[in-house]
Amino acid sequence: MDPAGAADPSVPPNPLTHLSLQDRSEMQLQSEADRRSLPGTWTRFFCPPPCVYLSGPGWRVKPGQDQAHQAGETGPTVCGYMGLDSASGSAAETQKLNFEQQPDSREFGCAKTLYISDADKRKHFRLVLRLVLRGGRELGTFHSRLIKVISKPSQKKQSLKNTDPDGHSSQGDFPPREGYVRYGSLVQLVCTVTGITLPPMIIRKVAKQCALLDVDEPISQLHKCAFQFPGSPPGGGGTYLCLATEKVVQFQASPCPKEANRALLNDSSCWTIIGTESVEFSFSTSLACTLQPVTPVPLISTLELSGGGDVATLELHGENFHAGLKVWFGDVEAETMYRSPRSLVCVVPDVAAFCSDWRWLRAPITIPMSLVRADGLFYPSAFSFTYTPEYSVRPGHPGVPEPATDADALLESIHQEFTRTNFHLFIQT
Repeated sequence: MDPAGAADPSVPPNPLTHLSLQDRSEMQLQSEADRRSLPGTWTRFFCPPPCVYLSGPGWRVKPGQDQAHQAGETGPTVCGYMGLDSASGSAAETQKLNFEQQPDSREFGCAKTLYISDADKRKHFRLVLRLVLRGGRELGTFHSRLIKVISKPSQKKQSLKNTDPDGHSSQGDFPPREGYVRYGSLVQLVCTVTGITLPPMIIRKVAKQCALLDVDEPISQLHKCAFQFPGSPPGGGGTYLCLATEKVVQFQASPCPKEANRALLNDSSCWTIIGTESVEFSFSTSLACTLQPVTPVPLISTLELSGGGDVATLELHGENFHAGLKVWFGDVEAETMYRSPRSLVCVVPDVAAFCSDWRWLRAPITIPMSLVRADGLFYPSAFSFTYTPEYSVRPGHPGVPEPATDADALLESIHQEFTRTNFHLFIQT
């Protein structure tokens, strides 16, 4: 298998395999009235169900691509099985995923019938995804983050301590602000993948399929809500965001005849507030010669730069590290020391490895960072390292003094510039 695809759905494709296991940090389980049962037991189903995305053309076999497969045979190269972290692996506790290709060429699978038995009293658990290649070889076992079970929404009036603050984002002319989102606030819905935004709308609490126009309490998980377009006349009615046959439209509500400050809605105008979260794993087997599973996938969370003079070291903090991993800066392997499953230390390569004329650098050089297993399995990361010159001119240029005699001392001073995904190493020349 030679998968290649996008390391992140929001960035241009590159030769990597990307797997996104979309879990819920707090997942709703259907209420008592909506529960379906098996003989002799009650079961609780996920709402919405967990789903898996596979990015990269290596996940699908094309006609004539693999001679080992039957002529004309197409479809995903893997099959998946999803269950809970305590499942024994029986058919009753795991669900087989049937992957289907989406318009964006990603493979999609959804565990619609995955459930938790009422006999399971845990408050937290993890989802487990097992991927198997055609022929039966194990590709790997992937775990979600810890998920909190919420059986039904609270009927009590919400206080600030039970809510989450606004996210930090900037979208056009709609300025974000600190604090908590309350009903009656002007909000804007933004797609985190494409960046597409909807016009600012007023969020309203929904009870008994009516929008409550006079409620200003903080929003909370599993509440029903509606999004009202501004400019609606007072006293009820107004236009609301509605989903009709997978298209976003506007719904004209009518005032409630029995109660003031309420608007009657339809089912498609009522939305549920649910916290979602995704965990992503990226790897490439194109240069690897291995029959071992790709898991556990090492993940980098933070970087810590230290040292100075002629040597600088970088400590990588994360999870699933082991002694067989090496840190790479672009196509240059760095001297790597294993400390623990959560810590690796490497020596920052000399900038000359990336630019022969480094003494006269006029622009920063940014190098992607990755981890490579001993058998050649490649794990990319979202982190990069930037060499930035503080002073860089060519000697002999008219009006420019000659450099000092010690100008050849590389890394004479090192400064740290902390950003979300970059660490900068400044070179004084």
